[in-house]
Amino acid sequence: MYITISELANFLGVSEQYLFKRIQNGQITAVFDGSHYLLNKEQFKWHKEQLDLKRRQIIAGQEEELPEDWDAKDED
Repeated sequence: MYITISELANFLGVSEQYLFKRIQNGQITAVFDGSHYLLNKEQFKWHKEQLDLKRRQIIAGQEEELPEDWDAKDED
């Protein structure tokens, strides 16, 4: 099923500008029908699952903490 940039932005929860830039850079494959870019929604289901998982992790505070920086100045 092909959808427009606007519909995909709503589906993924990202901005239309973000998607448009990715299309222009060749990072996302899209078909231009003469007036709109059309994208295959099936290609983005896994991506949406990953975004939702990451959002849940951030909300739940399960984000991995960064290790403390090693300070080379403490060495001789």
